[in-house]
Amino acid sequence: MRRTLAALTLAGLAATGIALAQMPTEVPGKPDPKLVVAGNYKIEPLHTQIGFSVVHLGYNPFMGLFSGVSGTLVLDPANPAAAKLDVTIPVDSIYTTVDELTKGLKGADWFDTAKYPTARFVSTAVEVRGTEARISGNLTLHGVTKPITIQARFVGAGNHPMTKAPAVGFEGRSVIKRSDFGVSNGIPFVTDEVNLTITAAFDKA
Repeated sequence: MRRTLAALTLAGLAATGIALAQMPTEVPGKPDPKLVVAGNYKIEPLHTQIGFSVVHLGYNPFMGLFSGVSGTLVLDPANPAAAKLDVTIPVDSIYTTVDELTKGLKGADWFDTAKYPTARFVSTAVEVRGTEARISGNLTLHGVTKPITIQARFVGAGNHPMTKAPAVGFEGRSVIKRSDFGVSNGIPFVTDEVNLTITAAFDKA
């Protein structure tokens, strides 16, 4: 029995060693704008998240997430100001660490996801400064459309190791007032201002 267990352990270690030997020695994405390939991209939803943060009772920030984001990006590194971004967020994907709160935020007093299941951002202008950009556009949330801006930063580009297709990633930040979109419940105990933190991965279509 001991010999069998030892043999299995050695076989497992050998297999792991082979797998590790086949792993790439460096990450495929690099913070080099020259690696960005022009074309049409689609959001890679498994690694794209939108975080939000509000201040609760004036004591501390409280955070949550949206996931399952979809959308497209048209990008030309020779003319980055011509970029076009169209993103759809399933509001029902909202998640906090408190189950009761997560359920409540989906209800009619807050986001009313049964009536307004998605939010959408469509860019109208992009101002580029080096590897950063100011993205202006219209956000539709809770049935209301308002202009917002996103401060975005290029993170990296390169060929995706799984799909072998060009990929690119960004992070962004924005601040909105939820009352502008008709979500006013709980003000001022929960702040009107909502800080958004965005991490977005794109694969070339």
